[in-house]
Amino acid sequence: MNKNFLFALAILIGTIIGAGIFGLPYVIERSGVIPGFFYFLVLGGAVLLIHLFFGETILRTKEKCRLPGFSQKYLGKSGKNLVMISVVIGVTGALLAYLILAGGFLKILLSPTLNLSEIQFTLIFWVVLSFFVFRGIKLIAPAEFVTNVLFFLVIIIILGLCLPKFDISNISILNPPNVFLPFGVILFSLIGWSAIPEMVDFLKSPIERKNIKKIIVSAIVIVVLFYVLFVTSVIGVAGENVSQDTLSGLIPFLGQKIIFFIALAAIITLADSFLVLGLYLRNTFIYDLKFPKIISTITACGLPLLLFLIGFRSFIGTVSFVGTIVGVIEGIIIILIFKKAKELGDREPEYSLKIPIVLLYGLMLLLVFGAISQFWGGF
Repeated sequence: MNKNFLFALAILIGTIIGAGIFGLPYVIERSGVIPGFFYFLVLGGAVLLIHLFFGETILRTKEKCRLPGFSQKYLGKSGKNLVMISVVIGVTGALLAYLILAGGFLKILLSPTLNLSEIQFTLIFWVVLSFFVFRGIKLIAPAEFVTNVLFFLVIIIILGLCLPKFDISNISILNPPNVFLPFGVILFSLIGWSAIPEMVDFLKSPIERKNIKKIIVSAIVIVVLFYVLFVTSVIGVAGENVSQDTLSGLIPFLGQKIIFFIALAAIITLADSFLVLGLYLRNTFIYDLKFPKIISTITACGLPLLLFLIGFRSFIGTVSFVGTIVGVIEGIIIILIFKKAKELGDREPEYSLKIPIVLLYGLMLLLVFGAISQFWGGF
């Protein structure tokens, strides 16, 4: 196992694990661990296959593309347009989720000195970060690396502090009225296929690229196991007191001072993520939709704020909706692209999956039925 294998594995794991992890304990506590872990098993398997499909599609294609480009190449303009809609919905929803989390985390940090509401803290966060998006300022790569390390330290510290206080009696086994609740949040927390093209570009030689399949499988397995351990530990400490953002619900059990430093590291990583996605959405409007720069910036930053101000302030509801919409649209698009690339690809891939056609349609039905369950009773 060489260093490039480990770097590529880190790229994929780092892309998958993000803000969505803070919503997992809440939805699984509300549904019970049996349906929650069932979703991890089923969706983990489905998402694993979709990542593998996308990896093979990239390896079957000579030209360098991202998902919109592959959609246009194999499915035509309508496929690209559908992906663009998914990108706008997904990134806007993610930015809204960051705004919601930031208000709560800043209140934990600053409420002893500033008597402001979560909404006011959210507005402060938005003003500061939108200024940087407007100026086109992005953290340099070393700073991004530091924020990623901070994020994982936050999660590991929470895990380490929760384990000694674990009480199995806090674990809820099954709560039938909420069995559909975890679908969208878990799907959101497992999506990382945007990293696959970057990973393929990073692994230059044919020998290294033969490891892509193993890297994808390893990453998904590691992430799912890590999520299960994290969720079980948090629920085992907080029980029914688990909050939507995880941190505020742990204050009575871990103490204000400890949560303060965790929230500080978390807000730094949220700020970095907001900058990255805010600039990505702005540039999408500029380069793909041909909007003027000022209109693109106002739309990219203003749309999530507008949604927040008109009342979309549920972190779980936002992440669940985004995970469902993006997971279903992009998941089905990738499956269809994979099917076409098998027929029309213009290079020999370093790995090739033999997938029965019934499994491809079964995966699409799983995503559709999951989405229906969310709109029926999951949000």
